[in-house]
Amino acid sequence: MFEFNTILIAFLLTLGAGLSTGIGGLLAVFTKKTNKRFLSASLGFSAGVMIYVSFMEILPKGIESINETLESNGEVWAIIAFFVGIALIGIIDKLVPSEENPHEIKSVEDMEGDDKKLMRIGLMSAIAITIHNFPEGIATFMAALYDPALGISIAVAVAIHNIPEGIAVSVPIYHATGNKKKAIKYSFLSGLAEPLGAIIAFLFLMTFLNGVVLGIIFALVAGIMVFISIDELLPAAHKYGEHHLAIYGFVAGMLIMALSLIII
Repeated sequence: MFEFNTILIAFLLTLGAGLSTGIGGLLAVFTKKTNKRFLSASLGFSAGVMIYVSFMEILPKGIESINETLESNGEVWAIIAFFVGIALIGIIDKLVPSEENPHEIKSVEDMEGDDKKLMRIGLMSAIAITIHNFPEGIATFMAALYDPALGISIAVAVAIHNIPEGIAVSVPIYHATGNKKKAIKYSFLSGLAEPLGAIIAFLFLMTFLNGVVLGIIFALVAGIMVFISIDELLPAAHKYGEHHLAIYGFVAGMLIMALSLIII
């Protein structure tokens, strides 16, 4: 159903988005100060891209795909799948201990604490991010598989979102061990769950894919991305910087996504 080049591009986009956690790791160990204004605007931008594309492109594609097979009730099944996607990522988020949640803001300046405690926080953050990144990998891969241009936009949004997650892993590990290589390694490894999600999605698709399954997956992806934007990206954008800076980034993300969809 899909050409090899399309599959390869989708996988590489997902891999690149996942490994951007390593960019956060590099920033954490090689810079002395976090550029919070830049991260705030970037995270707002990422949220704008994800929310706009979820409601204007991915969810409608899901409805269309289901209707092509069932000829009716596509909206009903897609809406159900959309909220199941939200519930799925919400449950995953709930299982992460709040005090070690990787989406709690951590910056390069966070240096203090007991070494064992810092190391535990860093490792738990890596595990939590790995769990979170798995469905994000499926979302990026599926979007890129259906439409590589759309996949690029989502991959960029996910990559921006993964930078502070890499910081969340590397900051405590670096200050617990003083080992830059170890901190960077764990930040990179935490992002590998995204290409793993892509591989599993691909294997699943090869066996079960039809119009209904494809449409339901798109609706699930839309729900996952909306939850990530509201629960993670926008709160993080507000905490990193000024309120209006996050909003400006959010609106810019929606605008650029809208224009790119029109042009493409």
